[in-house]
Amino acid sequence: MTVDTARDLTVTRTIAAPPDAVFDAWTRPELMARWSCPDPAAELDIDVDLRVGGAYRIAMRMAEGTWTAGGTYREIVRPRRLVYTWDWEEDGHRMGADTVVTVEFEAVGDATQVTLKHTGFPAADAAQGHDQGWTACLDHLERLLA
Repeated sequence: MTVDTARDLTVTRTIAAPPDAVFDAWTRPELMARWSCPDPAAELDIDVDLRVGGAYRIAMRMAEGTWTAGGTYREIVRPRRLVYTWDWEEDGHRMGADTVVTVEFEAVGDATQVTLKHTGFPAADAAQGHDQGWTACLDHLERLLA
């Protein structure tokens, strides 16, 4: 993790797949269900309306309970960039305001460098927790597309 401020984080990973494949994994519910939760045993229910202003929702049912993330797409530039809001639905998990996730997909030979910036956390501990979650998710994505 590279912390830009106490309330922002950046995670970078090189994935052994072309940008189109990585972008699809990030935006198609059937592929998202295979990597977009830190807990690999979780059951996911994902809805995506992939258009600017469209909403997404990721419900993660895990042994310790359900966490549901959601937001709206602000920018979609296939296969190079996604920008969307992010918050949790459940009381006790909400951050109080939408945070913003920006994901850039850059071709590097036959691979893709993914740079994820998640900004606007209400506190440093929220950024640190999300860093752990995003890192685990990117581990799953890397295995999926290997």
